Amino acid sequence: MIVNDPKIPRKNRPDPLTRFSSMIRERFSLEEDKADETGIIQSISKGTEFKRVNLWTLIFAIFIASIGLNVNSTAVIIGAMLISPLMGPIMGIGLGIGINDLTMIQQALKNLSIAVFISLLTSTVYFFISPLHIAQSELLARTSPTVWDAFIAFFGGLAGIVAGSRRDKVTNVIPGVAIATALMPPLCTAGYGLATGNLYYFAGAFYLFLINSICISLATFLIVRFLSYH
Repeated sequence: MIVNDPKIPRKNRPDPLTRFSSMIRERFSLEEDKADETGIIQSISKGTEFKRVNLWTLIFAIFIASIGLNVNSTAVIIGAMLISPLMGPIMGIGLGIGINDLTMIQQALKNLSIAVFISLLTSTVYFFISPLHIAQSELLARTSPTVWDAFIAFFGGLAGIVAGSRRDKVTNVIPGVAIATALMPPLCTAGYGLATGNLYYFAGAFYLFLINSICISLATFLIVRFLSYH
C-alpha cells in the first residue's frame, strides 16, 4: 500500500507506528521464502541415518580431526568439522520433538548413539597407536567447556535450521555452523582421554559435546515450533 498517495484520505492512512511495525515484520519474516515443510522433514530425517557413505565419512572425519588435534593444526580440525555429518541426527532430535514424531526421535537418538560410539572408538584407537602423546593447546581447549560454548552452539543451531528451512538454501551457512558448533573435536578429545586413561579430559570433552548437541537440538525445536510445522 502506498501510504503517501494523495488519493487515500488522510484519516485512512496508517500511522507511523503501524508503518514501522509492518516494515519490521516484513524485514524479519520467515514465512515468505519458507520451503515446503514435508521436504524439509524428509531431508533432515534422511540426514539422521548413519550407514554406508555417512558412516565412512564420519570415520574419515574423526581420523582427520584426531590428527589435527595431535599436531595442533587448526586448519586440519576445521576441515574435519566441515566433513563431519554429525549435525544430522542432532537436528533430527529437535525436529522430532518439535513435530511430536516419536519415530524420528528414536531413529535420531539411535543413530546419534551409533555415531558417538564409532567416533569414540576411532579416535581412541588413533590416539592409542599415535607416537605423539603430548596434549596440545587445541586439544586442551576442548576439556574445559564454558557457558560461551553453549551460546555458540545455540545460535549456530538457530542459523542452521533457519537456513535449512528456506526454498533457496543459503549454502554458506551450514559449513559455518559446522565450524562454529564444533561437534567433532570434543569427541576426538574424549577419545584421547580414553586412550591415555585421563578421565578428566574424557569427562570435560564429552560434556562439551553434550552441551553443544542439546543446544543445537533446542534451537531446532524452537524454530520448528515458531514456523508451525505440523
